[in-house]
This record gives sequence, C-alpha cells and structure tokens, in this order.
Amino acid sequence: MVRDVAEDKREDEQIFEQAQADTQAEDSEMEESGAVREDAAAPETESAGKAEKESSEDGLKSCEEALEEDEEASLTPETKENKGFFKKKDKKEKKDPKDEKIAELNDKVLRQMAEFDNFRRRSEKEKSQMFEFGARSIIEKLLPVIDNFERGLLVVPEDERESGFVQGMDKTYKQLLTGLSEVGVTPIEAVGAQFDPELHNAVMHVEDESMGENLVIEEFQKGYRYKETVIRHSMVKVAN
Repeated sequence: MVRDVAEDKREDEQIFEQAQADTQAEDSEMEESGAVREDAAAPETESAGKAEKESSEDGLKSCEEALEEDEEASLTPETKENKGFFKKKDKKEKKDPKDEKIAELNDKVLRQMAEFDNFRRRSEKEKSQMFEFGARSIIEKLLPVIDNFERGLLVVPEDERESGFVQGMDKTYKQLLTGLSEVGVTPIEAVGAQFDPELHNAVMHVEDESMGENLVIEEFQKGYRYKETVIRHSMVKVAN
C-alpha cells in the first residue's frame, strides 16, 4: 500500500514536469513565430509606406500641374506676353562671361568710332576755317587794286574811253571782278538801300526831307563780302 502511494506520487511529479516542459516549448515556439512574423511584416510595411509616399508626391505634382494649367488658361494675351517678357528678361540677365566681354568690346569700338567721327568733323571745320581765313587775307589785299581800277576809269575823259589802253584797263577790271565772284566775293549794295550797320559804315549824315529815313544816298568806298562774311564795310553817306 505504501509502495503504491509512492509510485503514484512519482508518476504525478513526472506528469507535472512533462506538462511544464511542454508549456515552455510552446512558449518558445510562439516567441520565435512572432519574431518571424514581425521580420516579415517590416519590409511589407516599409514598401507600403514608400508606395504611399510616392503616391502622395504624384498626387501633389498632379495638383500643381493642374493649378498651373488653370492659371495659364485664366491669363489674358497681354498678361501672357508680359509673363513671357519677364521670363526672357530673367534669362537675359544670366549672361555668359563671353557675351559680356563681347558687349564690352562692341561698346568700346562704337565709342572709338564716334570719337574718330567727331575728330574728322572737327578737322574738316578747322580746315575750312583756315581756308576761309587765307582766302579772306588774299581778297583784302586785292580790294585796293580794284579800287584803283575804279578810280582810274572814273577820271578817263569821254573822248579817250574808246582807246585801246582804256579798253584794256576796263577788260582787266571786269575779269578781276568775275574771278572774285566765282570764288564767292560779291559787292555790298549801298546806294538806295536802308542803312545797315552790319554792312555799312556811315561817315556822313545829312538832313534831307526829300529822302527816306536812314537811306544811303552816296557811297564813298565799295564794300565786299566773302560768302556770308563781310570783308569790308561800305563807306557811305546817310540821310536822316
């Protein structure tokens, strides 16, 4: 009887130990299967998150493109033109260093050409002024010769005007006046014209009611002009 009780007790202990071992084994299997499931689920979760992010980005791009299309469609032609102008302007502002160097050299060349053109014009003007000064100097020396011809022809008697000597003097005098006229020398009108201080030099004044006011009635010495420049004023008598 005592033996049976001991054997029963031993059998109960063996059964308890076996049950405990089975329980520990089941717990270990459950932990291992859970870790495997987590490891397997991690890539799936990561890929799902990546796909969701890409989908969100694609949706955002689509929304932005749609907004740009709506904005472009709502713009007027003038606004589109201005928008394009400012885009072009922004592009132009970003210049290549080569283009900037080319523009700088072009500007330098244009400035040099303008300076040379100004120098050429200034030289031509100075040359013309020097030529006029030289011509005026020569004409001033010829005027007394013309005066002598006129005085000599005025004192010739009537019966000698047809002589060869007088005719030769007259032709030489006329030829000299023609040559001066061809280069731009012309006599100044005096007798019968209104007195002009720019052209006439009044050396005498007379009171004559039959004459007009400030009227030149007599010329003592003829005046001449070279083109638009007065070389010598006419010496005249003026009636006031």
